[in-house]
Amino acid sequence: MILCANPKAQYLSHKGEIDAAISRVLEGGRYILGEEVTAFEEEFSRYIGVRNGVGVGSGTEALHIALAASGIGDGDEVITVSHTAVATVTAIKQTGANAVLVDIEPGYYTLDPSKIEKVITSRTKALVPVHLYGQSADLSSILQIAQKHKLKVIEDCAQAHGATYTGRRVGSIGDMGCFSFYPTKNLGAIGDGGMIVTNDGELAGKMRLLREYGWKERYVSHIPGWNSRLDEMQAAVLRVKLRHLDADNRKRQKIAEIYDSELPGEGLMTPLKRTDSEHVYHLYVVKAKARDEMIRHLKNNNVQASIHYPVPIHLQPAYREHGRSDLKETEKTAGEILSLPIHPELSSSEIQLVIDAIRRFKVSN
Repeated sequence: MILCANPKAQYLSHKGEIDAAISRVLEGGRYILGEEVTAFEEEFSRYIGVRNGVGVGSGTEALHIALAASGIGDGDEVITVSHTAVATVTAIKQTGANAVLVDIEPGYYTLDPSKIEKVITSRTKALVPVHLYGQSADLSSILQIAQKHKLKVIEDCAQAHGATYTGRRVGSIGDMGCFSFYPTKNLGAIGDGGMIVTNDGELAGKMRLLREYGWKERYVSHIPGWNSRLDEMQAAVLRVKLRHLDADNRKRQKIAEIYDSELPGEGLMTPLKRTDSEHVYHLYVVKAKARDEMIRHLKNNNVQASIHYPVPIHLQPAYREHGRSDLKETEKTAGEILSLPIHPELSSSEIQLVIDAIRRFKVSN
């Protein structure tokens, strides 16, 4: 089966370096918030182009802690999208705030700036644009609205490690950027992990307290906090993979170029790309006629295709109180999209097998 994502193949491609890093941690005897985490925080924040990085337990917790450090809590409102991983809204709810869900831009699948001001109220405190599938949201327009209404902008960069917008890496443009290092990400660990990046030293200091019980010194809590620590093993692996991230992203882009060249006219709409940004193709998402039939056809041809995401958050049982009547593009998109295999280790022959399978679907339909 040709997999949509393949974290084991990524491990094998850097096996020697990763095994050495893991051995270094095991032999060092420090497993939580040690030298590896500190080094990775410095290296990753420098890569993004900001002064501070705070390693945490997951991408969800990165968003939660960023929101909490911004003073967002009970009764506040945070504007984001319904077309995203549920983690985005989960993090907002964890603070006690309400997620206000708006529609997406056709073709780009990210927060539609033209919809934002219609839902801003006196309780609105922040905007969370999601850089979905590896491409930035329209940050220029979003930041203009945020500045006008004095709102925080917290970038959800969980799917966009290394992506740029107007020459700057995502995560460095808003007040904070939040990253997930789930194993399938462009920069993936061998378990959970996350990081918040920011140029605001005061916010970074508060987030360091929040991630570990509010401790300034061990066992003494100065503010209420949580347990959300990036462990040494994950940090060591991520330090290895960070060195290869740009090269791996270029491999993703090359695969996308092949798909872009070969797939138009095969009953698919290939991804739109913003002219002012660099897409790093965490996922290669197309719109397809007879989508569900195509997925079954691809599976029968040993090609895994997935849906990111099949049910918009406002239609899921846990979040129906956020339901709105004006998320038409979100609902339409959820019924048409599918994600094709894309990862740095995908071979030329596998890419061709995916293309051939899609072409056979056209013939048979």
